[in-house]
Amino acid sequence: MTENSAVPTDGHDRFQRLSRRRLLSLAGAAGLAAAGCTSQGDGHASAPSSSGPPSGAPSPRGVLAGNVNGALDRVNLAELQDVSAKWLRGFFPMPRADRSDPASQPSIRNLLTAGEHGYGTVLSLKFPYNHRPLPSPGGSAMDVEFQRLDKLLPAVMNKVDILAVGNEPFIETRAEDHGRLNAFYEALARHVIDYRNKHYGAKSRTRIYMGALNHLDLPAWRTPATERWMRFVRSTAAIDGVDIHPHLPAPHADRAYLDYILPRMRSDQRFLATEFSLVLFWKKHLSDAVPAGFAQRYSMRPGTPVWQVIRQSIDSPFPQQKWDDFLLACPWFAANKNFLRDQVKRFRATGRLAVAAYGMTQGSAMVQNFGPKSTPWLLNSLLCPYTVQKGQNGRVGENRTWADEFRALQVS
Repeated sequence: MTENSAVPTDGHDRFQRLSRRRLLSLAGAAGLAAAGCTSQGDGHASAPSSSGPPSGAPSPRGVLAGNVNGALDRVNLAELQDVSAKWLRGFFPMPRADRSDPASQPSIRNLLTAGEHGYGTVLSLKFPYNHRPLPSPGGSAMDVEFQRLDKLLPAVMNKVDILAVGNEPFIETRAEDHGRLNAFYEALARHVIDYRNKHYGAKSRTRIYMGALNHLDLPAWRTPATERWMRFVRSTAAIDGVDIHPHLPAPHADRAYLDYILPRMRSDQRFLATEFSLVLFWKKHLSDAVPAGFAQRYSMRPGTPVWQVIRQSIDSPFPQQKWDDFLLACPWFAANKNFLRDQVKRFRATGRLAVAAYGMTQGSAMVQNFGPKSTPWLLNSLLCPYTVQKGQNGRVGENRTWADEFRALQVS
């Protein structure tokens, strides 16, 4: 749910080339090897199967990436540089492979261009079956998905650093098909693994994850299907780990995610968190009254609800200082102004984080018909082109709270 402008595809000097070895050897992040970090569980034992992970590149550790979700076709490397990002994550909806050669499509071209300029790259494969039956292995509909993979994999295998099989499978599949979900994704994963083994073997630099699990803080989302998901991750030697998307209803609710996945992985596996935020917590406060001091300072009606202030910023973007003042005046935001720093530190403190990715920029879908029941994704973004005026230098406005923390969390 992000929108960016197009990425240049040539070698302009303004895009500083970064050392891939430096990007991939991020184990020096604070807390990664700290004394007292324990290896999480070897329970749920089962024998690993298939070829192991590649030896062609070191496994990333403790990375914080910029996430653009489905807006890879509008990535702007200058904006990545502006927030000091060294890694980029997005997803590719697999039906788009039917349109043309994925290698020629802007989203894949842009991701590969970022890699050529030294950025680490994470690509999640999205299989949208929200409104149609999920294919069963052995059927013609499954063959269509294999054909789509066979179009995409030549473009990205051994070029992207991480490939996640699935984006949000339990959300992007009809509830009545959840009983068949595992067989579908396991077949996809084996197809990806077989392709890597056949064409690159141990020399491939692309690592494979299964992604991503949602709402693990809710008992109803911890099911026999998620148990089987984790058993497959653990028992498949070629899989490096699992992805999670902790969009949280309260600070520290991430603990339920980590307590679920870590004991169910092998000790050599890591996890991704390619989306995470407090967006469900922010949503609880949209009908709160904006603080009186902010309302008085900016000549607003006393008692104006938060959602209306956000709507005003969408209709007429605020100066940077006004946006900063608005967020930090709200006690529910101010009390969690270090969420990004604290959450990344908790991920890293496990010693098992490969890559976490945080939302880069507001997109047009986030601001459509914004009201008291909206999900306020726009409060998560580092860059705020829809709610903040551009600066005199033409730079896009920011959520300076998050942008400053994001820069400080990058590891050189």
